[in-house]
Amino acid sequence: MKRFVSMEEISDGRLYGADDMVRAGCGGCEGCSACCETMADTIFLDPLDVFWMMQGLNRSFASLMADRIQLDMADCFLLPRIKTEPGRSRCPFLNETGRCSIHSFRPGFCRLFPLGRFYENRSFRYFLQTGECRLAGRTKVKVRKWIDTPDLERYETFVSDWHYLLRDLEASITPGDAEAVRRITLALLETFYAAPYRLEEDFYPQFYERFPAFRKQHLPGAPGPTADASC
Repeated sequence: MKRFVSMEEISDGRLYGADDMVRAGCGGCEGCSACCETMADTIFLDPLDVFWMMQGLNRSFASLMADRIQLDMADCFLLPRIKTEPGRSRCPFLNETGRCSIHSFRPGFCRLFPLGRFYENRSFRYFLQTGECRLAGRTKVKVRKWIDTPDLERYETFVSDWHYLLRDLEASITPGDAEAVRRITLALLETFYAAPYRLEEDFYPQFYERFPAFRKQHLPGAPGPTADASC
């Protein structure tokens, strides 16, 4: 989700690349699950996140929609997020000892925290959210290692393309045009989430089989968005 905020208020004032060192190391979060207790209702899932969940849990998108994820407003569109119990924001994937039960295929939001992304010029860099993680004495770690995502260069390209697709779609809609929001939301969900993926194969080629045609259909000549900060 995008946030229009002062970087001075929420960060250490620096922007980082994948090979920079950042003070995010938390020693494996031993004895702490505070972020997972309070942020689950904000964990929106991009198509790769859902692909990982379908692989890791051996379930279809429709099956996950029954009890693990739900649709909610993410800026302009209804998109999937992790489903929480009514009145609670605790992540349902925390086990009885306060550890993540899906850590090997956790969403990108969780891999990133407490970093955020600052999007600009059709790309992005990382920033450290200084007020989010409660642990004191965090150590320096390379951003690449912290995010712990295979094939980071392809992942970053995907993240940027997905982000700017959503922003460009939002910019293309006339304010108050609920029918356009509904139509594009359904197209996003059907094209990038519900349409079956071959789970035994690489995600990225399958995503980019869909991406150009979708963009051409829904965004002929759309302008790019302005810079914003996102988590």
